[in-house]
Amino acid sequence: MSLAVVYTRAQLGVGAPLVTVETHLSNGLPGFTIVGLPETAVKESKDRVRSALLNSHFDFPQRRITVNLAPADLPKEGGRYDLAIALAILAASEQIPGQALAEYEFVGELGLSGDLRRIRGAIPAAIACGEAKRALVVPRLNSTEAALCRNTEVLVASNLLSVCAHLHKREALETPVKSVAHDAFYPTDMSDVKGQLQARRALEVAASGGHNLLFFGPPGTGKSMLASRLPTIMPPLRESEALEVAAVKSVANQSAASNWLSRPFRSPHHTASAIALVGGGSNPRPGEISLAHNGVLFLDELPEFPRQVLEVLREPLESGHICISRASAQVEYPAKFQLIAAMNPCPCGFNGDATDRCRCTPQQISRYRNKISGPLLDRIDLQVHVGILPLQDLQQKPEGEKSLSIRKRVISTRKIQMARQGKINAELNGKELAKFCQLGEKENQLLATALTRLNLSARAYDRILRVARTLADMANEEHISIAQISEALGYRNLDRGNIEQFPQTHAHDTQGA
Repeated sequence: MSLAVVYTRAQLGVGAPLVTVETHLSNGLPGFTIVGLPETAVKESKDRVRSALLNSHFDFPQRRITVNLAPADLPKEGGRYDLAIALAILAASEQIPGQALAEYEFVGELGLSGDLRRIRGAIPAAIACGEAKRALVVPRLNSTEAALCRNTEVLVASNLLSVCAHLHKREALETPVKSVAHDAFYPTDMSDVKGQLQARRALEVAASGGHNLLFFGPPGTGKSMLASRLPTIMPPLRESEALEVAAVKSVANQSAASNWLSRPFRSPHHTASAIALVGGGSNPRPGEISLAHNGVLFLDELPEFPRQVLEVLREPLESGHICISRASAQVEYPAKFQLIAAMNPCPCGFNGDATDRCRCTPQQISRYRNKISGPLLDRIDLQVHVGILPLQDLQQKPEGEKSLSIRKRVISTRKIQMARQGKINAELNGKELAKFCQLGEKENQLLATALTRLNLSARAYDRILRVARTLADMANEEHISIAQISEALGYRNLDRGNIEQFPQTHAHDTQGA
């Protein structure tokens, strides 16, 4: 047989489209040609494949070899096609049986010795292969992450010889153990936090409804510490959500198997570029917002980020995905993240801390705050002041409520939302807000008065309703009350236009979180 067909998978965004490797051996001067829109690394595979075949003691056909990677209009990159090309050549030259190849898909880069090397994007390939009802053969270094896909039969190979022995039915390839963690694990806990009852309450509200949150206050008050503990009170990822997160990590060439049910927490430095946040490059890769998918994106020192970098977050915050267009292809990455940010109230950081340390002028404070645009601030549901702790609170041992007990309340609150509307409150659209967030006459009057005085936008109005709905769910109340509207309005501190004084107390400062 001079024609052989082998199946493999490309990598496009977090998808893995099928690629058919067609190999034909014909008479004529010996040559090796790869067609089907291959980039440089794919073109170089003919040298890797030739050396791997010879060093594995196979015969390299001294004929004209044509390899077609179909579909021809899909760009092919990387060394992931090496194994499939080598097997297609062996099948076309009748050195391995070709009848069983249709039951498998193969991905893997070949070393010159015939050993198989790790590829990126093994999890999307495993997911797509399982949907096609085929078995996937992967390099041993990809076995742990590929095994996360329970619905896919995964076979592990160390080298080209072991794959050929399996196809000859002489020695079967290993099947990796499909072990899955039963719960998320975090090295931090909310009980580490001293005081800050208002901020702890805001964290629970944010976790319960999936709301975005901004902490502002003097340096050293625990804003970053609080933000880093948000994932510890969020519900563990469902396996379908965890697989989405693992797929993004796999595409980004990061380890995806360790503690895979934990919520991602990404904290890029303020010198990060727009491409680092949203993804991109000549060969597009996922950025920080996609690596934070189904988790938390924490932006510390928010005004220190360049304004044009912050503005790229506006669309993903609304849509939950990011589309990157290039001349060769258009890819879409998931970006359903919860934004948590922290900032100082002024350039020196001490405005509103009840001391005389701040020497910033109103113009400097205004310029500092205006680095954050109104449209971006509108998309942040909770804006909470974090004040300086009294000395007696600092000297006490941390004895706050543990994350586990808070997480149980958060899970109960989310169950109420899922039973009522099938989604968390932060995802409610306009029609659903009108249906599930109906207000009485007094509540409507209070909200209308507040919107007029604070000069809030329509988007801010919707977000206040979503937060109030979450507060009602936390209290296990069917209808939104005046108390919940008032508390939701209290979380819009930066909308009030008061840049010189920030509130030092809150209704929940004297209550438990």
